[in-house]
Amino acid sequence: MMESEQDKEARKTEFAVFGIENLAERLRMSGRDIVAELNKTDGIEHFLYPSYEALHTQGKEYIVDELLTYIRRHNPNFGKEGGL
Repeated sequence: MMESEQDKEARKTEFAVFGIENLAERLRMSGRDIVAELNKTDGIEHFLYPSYEALHTQGKEYIVDELLTYIRRHNPNFGKEGGL
């Protein structure tokens, strides 16, 4: 059975939330801080959603590592002591 476009978008959104929540937990930050940082580069639309197909089958640590790598490409000190 073919997945509807609405179902696919819902899965991408769930994936984005999963990545954001788990990165926030790793960095001991709020999810809002992660979203705010991603919004600076349109990272949800330009990284998380497009990466869904490649990343959703990976483990949590890998997904969080990739998300952190993306953010730190744009803000190298993000999540480090005083680097919010």
